[in-house]
Amino acid sequence: MDVLSDAISAMRVGRPSLTLVAVEPSWRGDVELFDGARFYVVTAGSIRVARSTLVAGDAVLLPHGTAHTLENAANALDGTAHVLSGAYQLDRARPHPMFQSLPEIVSLPAHPDRYPGLQTSIDLVRAEIAGDAYGTDLVLPALLDVLFVHLVRAYLIDRASSPSATGWCVALDDAVVGRSLRAVHERPAHPWTVESLGAHAGLSRAAFARRFTALVGQPPLTYLTWWRLTTAAHLLETTDVPLSVVAQRTGYGSAYAFANAFKREYGVSAGRYRQQRHTGSGTQAARGEA
Repeated sequence: MDVLSDAISAMRVGRPSLTLVAVEPSWRGDVELFDGARFYVVTAGSIRVARSTLVAGDAVLLPHGTAHTLENAANALDGTAHVLSGAYQLDRARPHPMFQSLPEIVSLPAHPDRYPGLQTSIDLVRAEIAGDAYGTDLVLPALLDVLFVHLVRAYLIDRASSPSATGWCVALDDAVVGRSLRAVHERPAHPWTVESLGAHAGLSRAAFARRFTALVGQPPLTYLTWWRLTTAAHLLETTDVPLSVVAQRTGYGSAYAFANAFKREYGVSAGRYRQQRHTGSGTQAARGEA
């Protein structure tokens, strides 16, 4: 899997939801903080989300579920606005650094020629909601996955096009850093070193370390360790494989070394973490357990 897909998969919990909202003239409401991401796509009329005004075809993404106001931005005589309102649950206890770098509000004006994938996914979602076909309960969540990815992708592409762009939007497509990130995600169990990652990406150890840290925001081995333990936590939550196998799949030479690293990072033993997640305990409880 690519880095963006991995990042979303590691954070995603529950099922995304979507409603078609009619925002009446002069209506205004407060939307509370959400443990995940929210997004709106205007299908008719105009609305205002926080300080951003959107017209038909525009979209806005709130990656951190920030509390905000939602209101009809038109005059009372202009009529009702119609909006696709989506909520995408994410585990905020351990957000991927790429998501942490996203702004509170991402405005995406309608540009069908610039974001054809985004426009297509919006059209598919609208068609599915408008219809009454069999299988909608299965199709719609899958389409929301697609739509969410396209919203994030559109922002990253837009941001990377700026001459002053830096950070994750550049790192993902950088010939050196992007290649090393893909290597870490594809083979987290490999005994990577800064030197071997640099060689894989075609740079010397020192030059690679500087470039990686400048774009990703942390040194290569720090990110490697973070991703290994995030992958381990996902395996603990979603499989019943022994801890020795989890350790092997995430690059630890022994179950003992893995157990120490996991407890140091999460504040709870790997076995206890698995038990809590399987019984439905929250991540905060897991992180607070000694």
